[in-house]
Amino acid sequence: MTLEFTKMNGAGNDFVMVDNRDGSHSLTREQIELLCDRHRGIGADGLIAVEGSPELPRMRYYNADGGEAEMCGNGARCFSRFTARLLGLNAGSFSFQTEAGILSAELLPDDRVRLRMSEPHSLQLAHSLRVLDRDMEVHSLNTGVPHAVTFVKNLEETPVFELGRALRQHQRFAPAGTNANFVQVLEPGTLAIRTYERGVEDETLACGTGVVAAALIHHHLTKAPSPISVQVRGEDTLEVGFILENGHPVAVTLSGPADFVFTGSVTI
Repeated sequence: MTLEFTKMNGAGNDFVMVDNRDGSHSLTREQIELLCDRHRGIGADGLIAVEGSPELPRMRYYNADGGEAEMCGNGARCFSRFTARLLGLNAGSFSFQTEAGILSAELLPDDRVRLRMSEPHSLQLAHSLRVLDRDMEVHSLNTGVPHAVTFVKNLEETPVFELGRALRQHQRFAPAGTNANFVQVLEPGTLAIRTYERGVEDETLACGTGVVAAALIHHHLTKAPSPISVQVRGEDTLEVGFILENGHPVAVTLSGPADFVFTGSVTI
């Protein structure tokens, strides 16, 4: 089978984009894993398929290991621009389905997208966990997918891969596991983040839902106002916005780039 695809990235988080509105593609987990392989395939952190109708497109997201996940923030911004191109849209807003609920996207200038996120849930603050040989204060929040967040003094000296892998597999988050985020507060309302992603099983250059989780937890701990800026490993800065309703952040948005890289075809 020959598969037409587009390669995109959102703040360095890269994806294979596939138009499957006609339902002609039924990729296996093994095929998706091969397509995402950086040595034997196209190479990506995940694969995203566009399905459904023009009135309400559906985003299907698969991690690099071939497993389907509910949502991906950077991927959803790429999905928005890719779908807008398929539908002939140059500006404005539209809604689409994900496994985490219906989201909306606003196409901004300079190839950026403002994404209205699903409502976060399952907030837990300041639980103490033993991870490898250290005690860690860990916060958690589901922003479409589960995230653990821990704040560190020096992000560059943090062993993200080792600690991230252990935290991702920690029994507290069993059986599904979690994404693991390490965050440094540069100043109130400005963060830097590194993320070990579940399903990729490695650190990635950015994770949109992790950025949202870190920003909202920072707000809960410090009352930092909206918007909150978050610098990712890929050197882009994403912005998390929200309004307060009875003291709780709602109407959460994630703004950042969504770039086309190249198009091609591959035989699988």
